[in-house]
Amino acid sequence: MSSPQPQGAGAPTSRPPRNGKRRWLMALLTLVILLAAIAYGLYYVLVARFHETTDDAYVNGNVVQITPQVTGTVVSVYTDDTRIVQQGAPVIRLDPADAKIALQQAEANLAQTVREVHTLFVNDKTFEATVAQRQSDLSRAQDDLRRRLTVAETGAVSQEEISHARDALKAAQAALDAARQQLASNHALTSNVSVTDHPNVLAAAAKVRDAYLAYARNTLPAPVTGYVARRTAQVGQRVSPGTPLMAIVPLNAVWVDANFKEVQLGRMRIGQPVELVADVYGSSVVYHGKVQGFSAGTGSAFALLPAQNATGNWIKVVQRLPVRIELDPRELQQHPLRIGLSMTADVNIKHDGAPLANAPETLYQTDVFEKYGDQADAEIARIIAANAGPSGTAAAPSNDGTARRTHDRARTSGEKTGVKL
Repeated sequence: MSSPQPQGAGAPTSRPPRNGKRRWLMALLTLVILLAAIAYGLYYVLVARFHETTDDAYVNGNVVQITPQVTGTVVSVYTDDTRIVQQGAPVIRLDPADAKIALQQAEANLAQTVREVHTLFVNDKTFEATVAQRQSDLSRAQDDLRRRLTVAETGAVSQEEISHARDALKAAQAALDAARQQLASNHALTSNVSVTDHPNVLAAAAKVRDAYLAYARNTLPAPVTGYVARRTAQVGQRVSPGTPLMAIVPLNAVWVDANFKEVQLGRMRIGQPVELVADVYGSSVVYHGKVQGFSAGTGSAFALLPAQNATGNWIKVVQRLPVRIELDPRELQQHPLRIGLSMTADVNIKHDGAPLANAPETLYQTDVFEKYGDQADAEIARIIAANAGPSGTAAAPSNDGTARRTHDRARTSGEKTGVKL
């Protein structure tokens, strides 16, 4: 019996065909990768190496705290969160009762002081008249003694009468000396000054100014125009100087703090142009700004608990430095930003900029509190004009020119402050 033959034995063996399509695809893929590498190289050489980008950027701005300068009780709150307030508009009012009483006392003291000083100038005339009267008495006593001495040789006048005449002459001379001393003493209080310039009046006026400022500070104005945030003031709340009551944020002057890695700062300079995109608007809105300045230290250096790299447990961490970027006000007006919003910043470092030492200076100021001093000066001028006599001011009678100039100065001051003299 014959054994079975293995299946397929004696059949011809076929070799797999060469896969030309696979080799073609590999070549194409290699070509694409090579072209992409060349394109990226050209892009880096021509464009990318001149740009530094970060998405660690956030909108920042001034947060103006509203704090009282005097102690008081809140009686009115004129605005609320998210509302806009104009510069100089009142936002909070404290109870002014105590300050008003103190102001009235200071004004009454100033009025009394002006009248007393005016009396000193009037006394100059009185003492001058007294001196003239004493001089007349002295001349009469001298004439009486001279006549008695002339007829004394005839025996018509007794020695006792001549003695009385001499005593009368001495009394008249003493009275004249006393009058002159009184005049000199009063002149020492009034010479070279007017009522408005007298030290007593200036001291009383300073108290009025201090009391007026304390009274005016019961109304808290908005130092800048902006939006109200973090209002904590409540009606009836007792507050003390320095207590934060609300904040005002001027959104027309915000900027961006972009935190770049330290390896990105080598060629970054002040004044270089920046393009920014806000997450709130997306890539359809592009802001244009410029580098305004660099922080003096990294975030870790100014942290509450800065890292101690000398302790032995040292781990190198790439640091980031805040870079301040100024925005275009016109673009901010069209697309407003809020503090804290995320941004993406792209700095064009191809352009040259100023070194760090030439960073521009920034000035913040407000003049809403200056009017308090002007109003206090106007009130002082009114009180002085009302109590310094019919002419408004008075000066020593021996210096009529000084009195006239003083009155002119008072009139000019009254015109400036709106007070009619």
